[in-house]
Amino acid sequence: MTTPPPGQDALPLDVPEPAAAPMADFRAPLPGPVRYDLVPSPLGDLLLTGDGESLTGLHMDAPPPPDAVHDPGSLRGTAEELRAYFAGELREFSARLAPSGSAFQLQVWRHLTAVPYGRTASYGDIARALDAPGASRAVGTANNRNPISIVIPCHRVVGADGSLVGYGGGLPRKQTLLRLERTGRL
Repeated sequence: MTTPPPGQDALPLDVPEPAAAPMADFRAPLPGPVRYDLVPSPLGDLLLTGDGESLTGLHMDAPPPPDAVHDPGSLRGTAEELRAYFAGELREFSARLAPSGSAFQLQVWRHLTAVPYGRTASYGDIARALDAPGASRAVGTANNRNPISIVIPCHRVVGADGSLVGYGGGLPRKQTLLRLERTGRL
């Protein structure tokens, strides 16, 4: 592994076996209005969206969608789990997940859920787990479009040399999440 750029913590590159952790089951989003809540976090306000039964989105620095219904009650369980996660008390989320994406994106996102808490994998590791060893860039693109950040842990994917690369929420947030998972503290 190469030395990280100044200011970045060295990260272990962990290659999970395909069955290292169970992959999440995804549901199809239910029809109807999008429900949302804004949840404060150490990373800033998080926008949670759902269909009344499942989490459909978790975004940083995002406004609610037009015509969305403010419904904190339907997202309360996820909000409570996020508070416990940021307190270092929760390692696995139990929310039902219903992300929208292409068949390939859904495959990538399911494999992301198999990267255990406190560990990392590379884009190439995910591509190989999909039996598509030449698809690292496509995995990176799918990773970038993950609609349920943190819960579908795209922050656990790093460069082949263990370096922090790409994160929709910004590299400082990615570094914060990885530090939390390594140390149990922010």
